[in-house]
Amino acid sequence: MAQGISVHIGLNRVDPAQYEGWDGQLAACEADAKDMEALAKARGFKTRSLLLTKAATSDAVTAAISSAAKTLKSGDLFFLTYSGHGGQVKDTNSDEKDRMDETWVCYDRQLIDDELYELWGKFKSGVRILVLSDSCHSGTVLREIPKFVSGGPRIRAMPTTVVKKVQKAHAALYKRIQDEHPAAERAVVKASVLLISGCMDNQTSQDGARNGLFTGTLRKVYGTGSFKGNYRKLRDMIVAKMPPDQTPNYYFVGAANPKYEAQGPFSI
Repeated sequence: MAQGISVHIGLNRVDPAQYEGWDGQLAACEADAKDMEALAKARGFKTRSLLLTKAATSDAVTAAISSAAKTLKSGDLFFLTYSGHGGQVKDTNSDEKDRMDETWVCYDRQLIDDELYELWGKFKSGVRILVLSDSCHSGTVLREIPKFVSGGPRIRAMPTTVVKKVQKAHAALYKRIQDEHPAAERAVVKASVLLISGCMDNQTSQDGARNGLFTGTLRKVYGTGSFKGNYRKLRDMIVAKMPPDQTPNYYFVGAANPKYEAQGPFSI
C-alpha cells in the first residue's frame, strides 16, 4: 500500500532581527496551513506536520522534507504546502538568467531554491511530490513591488527595499549556502515533482482575511472532495475563478509521470 506524508508551512510574520527590522506581517498564512493540513487528514495522510510562524525555521522545513525523503518509496506521495512571502537573494553560482535566486521566506532566514532542488533530489525514483506554494516567486516583478498601503491587499512578496537590505546585511550567509548547494537546479531529480503556485512569475499573490486568494479559491473549487478531475483540471478551474492579474502556475520537475498527473488531486 502506498503511503502519504504531508508538511504544511504558514508564516504570518518573520523574525525582524533577521530581516533588518521587517516583520513581514500577513494575516492568513497560518490559516492556509491549517486548512491544507485538514485537507490532508481528510484524504488519508496519516503522517502530517504543521509548521507555523516561529516553528517554520529553515532548519525545521529542511528537516521535515529530508525526513519524508528518507521514509517514502516508489509509489508514495509527499504533499507540501507553503504560505508566506516569496523573496530573492543574489545568485552567486550563475544558475539564474536574471542573476537572482528565488526563496521561501522562513522565520529565521530565506530558504533558497537551490536548497529546495537539492532536497527534491533526495527522494527515491517513483515518489510523487505535490507542492502548493501560495506566495510570489518572481524574477522580475520583485523589482517593482510597492510598500503595503493601508486599505489595500497585502501581497506575499518581500518588498524590494527589504530584499536589498537583507542581501547587503547577510550576503556572506547566503553566499555560503549557495556555495554548499551549487547550481542545484541542474541536479538529477528522480522523483516526480508537481508545483502549483499562487501566481505566474510576473504577478503577485494576494493575502486575505481568511485565506490567501489562491488557497481560498482552491478550497472552493475542491470543496469537500466532490471535485472530479485531475491536477491540471483543478488548476484550470482555480484560474477560471481568479482575477486576471493572479494566475496560478502549473510546473513539473523531475521524472515525467503522466499517471500521477492524471490522478484525482491528493490521492495517495
